[in-house]
Amino acid sequence: MRKGETTRRMILREALAMASEVGLAGLSLAPLAARLKLSKSGLFAHFQSKEALQMQVLDYAALRFIENVIRPALAVPEGEERIRAMFDHWLDWPKSDPLPGGCFFVSAATELDDRPGPLRDRLVQLQRRWLGVIAEMARMAAAEDVFRSDLDCEQFAHDVYGVMLAYHHSSRLLRDPRSRQRVRTAFEALVRDARNPGEPSPKPSNPQEETEPGARAARTPVRAVAAVPRPPGSDRTLSGDKD
Repeated sequence: MRKGETTRRMILREALAMASEVGLAGLSLAPLAARLKLSKSGLFAHFQSKEALQMQVLDYAALRFIENVIRPALAVPEGEERIRAMFDHWLDWPKSDPLPGGCFFVSAATELDDRPGPLRDRLVQLQRRWLGVIAEMARMAAAEDVFRSDLDCEQFAHDVYGVMLAYHHSSRLLRDPRSRQRVRTAFEALVRDARNPGEPSPKPSNPQEETEPGARAARTPVRAVAAVPRPPGSDRTLSGDKD
């Protein structure tokens, strides 16, 4: 990787950490330059404007999510096992790629939900794509007769997303020591309802155990079901979306 690309990734990583604390609106070149001990002009050479920096931070966060959650889940067999892998990696994402402000997308959604503009449009696109990935995993499970053939896969994705949002609220705001157990109980209920009658139930994750990030080994080739435009200097993505 060229020096400029390495520097850009370092800047984006620090900018993402900063945005998780102060929000995308609070992210600007001068405070970030001071935090990185770089000149503002040097930072400007990479991003040109505050708006460009904000957009690239949003895309960089999406890339990190793909690398830490989606890619490992797609590397296990289709069906319920893949959905469980997805859920485990998603649950462990704040630990595997920690940010001082917690989940960046939860805070960004709160910040941008009533602020029309390119940043909100981009976040909506990313979140809809993620819901589409979950729904596609459920469709694969239904195609394998693991899940019911009449399952509303979009509703399943919505419900899984909902229990994860509840987990963030419970764990970060309420500091509920049972938040992790509660979210797993809720997830198990969704999977149980989606499962094809008569299909044997795999052993669920132990809600008392901490899932180690990256513990699942890749066993099948990645099937691309999501994509984000690559931030400049990035050479990783999942293809399949023609936007």
